[in-house]
Amino acid sequence: MSSTRKNDDGLDSGRDVGTVERGNTDVDENEIDQHAPAEEPEGPDRVKESPSDKNIEKKEEKKAKEEEKPKPKKRKRVIRRAPSVSYPETDDKDRYLITYADLITLLLGLFIILYAISKIDLQKYQQMMNVMGDVFGNKVENVSTGSGKPGTNRNGGTENSPMPELKSKLRSLIDTYNYGDSFSLQENERGLTVRIQDDIIFPSGSAELNENFKNVLIRLGRILKNIPNDIRIEGHTDNVPINTPQYPSNWHLSVARALNTAYFLISQSGMSQDKVSVVGYSEYRPIDTNETPEGRQRNRRVDIVIIKE
Repeated sequence: MSSTRKNDDGLDSGRDVGTVERGNTDVDENEIDQHAPAEEPEGPDRVKESPSDKNIEKKEEKKAKEEEKPKPKKRKRVIRRAPSVSYPETDDKDRYLITYADLITLLLGLFIILYAISKIDLQKYQQMMNVMGDVFGNKVENVSTGSGKPGTNRNGGTENSPMPELKSKLRSLIDTYNYGDSFSLQENERGLTVRIQDDIIFPSGSAELNENFKNVLIRLGRILKNIPNDIRIEGHTDNVPINTPQYPSNWHLSVARALNTAYFLISQSGMSQDKVSVVGYSEYRPIDTNETPEGRQRNRRVDIVIIKE
């Protein structure tokens, strides 16, 4: 009995099994070709894979590998704050110590001065006063203790003349020559001012001293040379401009007049140079109007100022 065999596709091979086993070679070639798998065509008819398909496959493989890898854990950022520092509150009750220390220092200086005064030693006293002056920043004047001849100090000059006494001497000198308003004495907050108009001390437009007034300046210098006060000699003009080879402006004229007056007092009367200063104000410090001849004449002047200490 013969039976038919089915191929892998479930189809009958169409031939007797027994015939195959007996080696029958009469097999229909068309039947074999019908059930054989189709071969891929070769040559130009063969379908090739495109590069885009390969790239897609690679990306999918790479993505699958990345998903398989364990993801790293994100680190949390920790912000640490600096510990707060608390300072102890200051006690305002201790502030009085500063004032107390200043008071003690001042009292100490006072006791040192009292102790030095109790012993009449001029040299030690002066040394101590110089030291105290350096400490407290105050100028210390030379003080006479009363020793020596009356009317003289240790520098060989006369005693410090008070302003009333000096004023009396200057007034007497001015009245002696009777120059009127051209030679006068003024008193203000700066001190005493000996005012000399230019018509009696200088020729017009010049800084040369008149010979007739030189004797007055010599006597004036003898009064001023022994006083301890600083002396400032100021030159003034009117507002009429001057333009000469010797004096190109009123500035030059005012300074020259003050300078010649100071030099004559120092050289002829022996006044100390370290207490004399010279200033020229030109027409910028008038005492009267410059609109009238009389006012301009008053403005042309030399002021010898004895400054108050």
